[in-house]
Amino acid sequence: MSFKIFKSVFISYPLMISIVLLFNCCAESKKQNGTNNSESIVKVSNANDIIPFFQHWNLILGDGSNVGQAVNYEHKDFFYTAHDDKEDWVVFKTPNAGNTHGTSNNTRTELAQLKKWSPMTKAKMNATLKVMNVANTGDARVAATYSVVVGQIHSADGHENEPLKIFYKKFPGHTKGSVFWNYEINTAGDDNSKRWDYSYPIWGYDFSVVGTNENTYPLEPEDGIALGEAFTYEVEIKDGVMHLTFTSEGHKTKTFTKNLVTSQYTKRSDMPEQVKNLFAPIGQDGIERNNAYADEGLFFKLGSYNQTNGKDPKVNGVWCSGAETHGGDIQKQYADGNYAEVWFKSASIEISDDAISNSGYFEANDGLSKKTIYPHEVIPFMDKFKILMGDGTNVDDLTQFEHKDFFYTVIDGTRRWVVYKTPNSGVTSKNSSNTRSELQEKREWTPEEGGKLTGTCKVMQVSVSGDARVAASYSTVVGQIHSGEGHENEPLKIFYKKFPGHKKGSVFWNYEINTAGEDNSGRWDFSTAVWGHDMSVIGTSKEDYPKEPLDGIELGEAFSYEVNVYKGIMYLTFTSENHETKTFTKNLISSEYVNKSDLPEQVKHLFVPIGQDGTERAIAYSGELNYFKQGAYNQTNGKAPETNMIWCAGAETYGGDIAKQYENGCYTEVWFRKATVGPGTPPK
Repeated sequence: MSFKIFKSVFISYPLMISIVLLFNCCAESKKQNGTNNSESIVKVSNANDIIPFFQHWNLILGDGSNVGQAVNYEHKDFFYTAHDDKEDWVVFKTPNAGNTHGTSNNTRTELAQLKKWSPMTKAKMNATLKVMNVANTGDARVAATYSVVVGQIHSADGHENEPLKIFYKKFPGHTKGSVFWNYEINTAGDDNSKRWDYSYPIWGYDFSVVGTNENTYPLEPEDGIALGEAFTYEVEIKDGVMHLTFTSEGHKTKTFTKNLVTSQYTKRSDMPEQVKNLFAPIGQDGIERNNAYADEGLFFKLGSYNQTNGKDPKVNGVWCSGAETHGGDIQKQYADGNYAEVWFKSASIEISDDAISNSGYFEANDGLSKKTIYPHEVIPFMDKFKILMGDGTNVDDLTQFEHKDFFYTVIDGTRRWVVYKTPNSGVTSKNSSNTRSELQEKREWTPEEGGKLTGTCKVMQVSVSGDARVAASYSTVVGQIHSGEGHENEPLKIFYKKFPGHKKGSVFWNYEINTAGEDNSGRWDFSTAVWGHDMSVIGTSKEDYPKEPLDGIELGEAFSYEVNVYKGIMYLTFTSENHETKTFTKNLISSEYVNKSDLPEQVKHLFVPIGQDGTERAIAYSGELNYFKQGAYNQTNGKAPETNMIWCAGAETYGGDIAKQYENGCYTEVWFRKATVGPGTPPK
């Protein structure tokens, strides 16, 4: 449905159809023999006897399934009824890890409205609930950890963002938790990866209050809500404005308003300090479209949307909790408190009779988490490449192809990435000591003809074992130019390297000489630092590391490169949020290393001691066919350092057992979200 058609549907203001729903069975129906004490309450048969409105929702479970209208439905693991000392409740329960719905990182047992409505019409939702459990594991520095969303407004159109999420969050060891609500911007433009939330405290803290380290928590909120303590929310939309009311016995009533059709965040300068501190450091620093959620269909959601998950915090420091998931075993998670559980005793919704079917949202999202999204669907240039993977497998046609151990896609909480993963020891190419899951361009070109490769990536893992004296240890190559002729040397290798125990790693690029003569054994690399150190900065002993680079790049921190070869000159550009942009040039068709006296001091220090002290042919790589490579080319291997103190890392390989290497951090993993390949262009 187009914007114009959708807008015309909602332009009038008809009488409201009340779908109002009384959650408690009438007191008279609960009396037996003229009494109404707790012992005489009749046990209800299903959730719809307590809250008779399930015909207006689809129910999504913690296993990712959409079970439809739960009028006569229960599930012992996710959705059922319970009785406390006084009343009957509907229970929504979901683990830290199950199967998710749509593109979310998080499991839910949650109702989603069957109809969507315009923010310019009237809509209302009420609920009274108590949170009975939130996950007790996770990283305290991650804002979403130990929390659950108990009510939402969700967009069914555009980016499908969320103008309202009502949270409950409690840190382990605290008696009281916080209730807060978040507004997520409806991001301007087509790229939704920079979206962010602004959080408002109700009782206790807002979303941005986090721990100082993984297991250190802030002070307990004085005005918080305990597990098992009931509270009520009311959400009312009128003329494009959202009105919120929160009540709880013994707590101050809180009210808020938020305009849903006119944004206050249309410029970078409008970004709140809370967002600058929480989201901007991970690159989520977008602006909102001027009319916010106007002309989009919205719908209510209600239940237990568990915000604690098992994904690694380095993937996303706001949404990925690193919590215990027991490999997805739901019963084990339930047994040791790694789940969210919310009980509702009453609720109601009212929507306009102009509301229309929300079937499009369910068609787009049902089963999406189980659907295979192939790498070529994320980065469309895969038809121009073939791949060599960490087990030695070559694949020429990468359309409709993935491999769960080496080459696949993931979602990091904001967008989808292509993953390249490879162990310290597997099967390598004929001239290499190192495994790779790496693309190789099918087209070949001379430096004079030129070519261009771009990539936006983040390194998620480098090997945690190796010898610190070996320059290649703890590193991976994420982009290359490779010669297909002559010595088959490499005029460009883009590295990421991080020593164990360091938070920040280095990005640098190497130029390998195209050795003069027939003997290529004297070849060497010259390394240039981008951010952090160059390749020559090594440890003084096997486990003695140099100082951490001040301007380095962390694991999980995105950076971009552009390699543009034009008329024999290589132009390099490196960019990363909050880092200085770096540019370099290198002549690929005229050497500066034709004499022994031309060897740089770095090379004399690093390569000459092991006998690699060659000179380069005067025309360097001129006339030789080259091609681009991109992915994860693991530079850490298990070969003895005494063999070669630059390239033989002496790392753990578990006898080549790939699963054990992955389990113990002896691998490299690189994610790309954007990349292009094509002809070289005149430099700017």
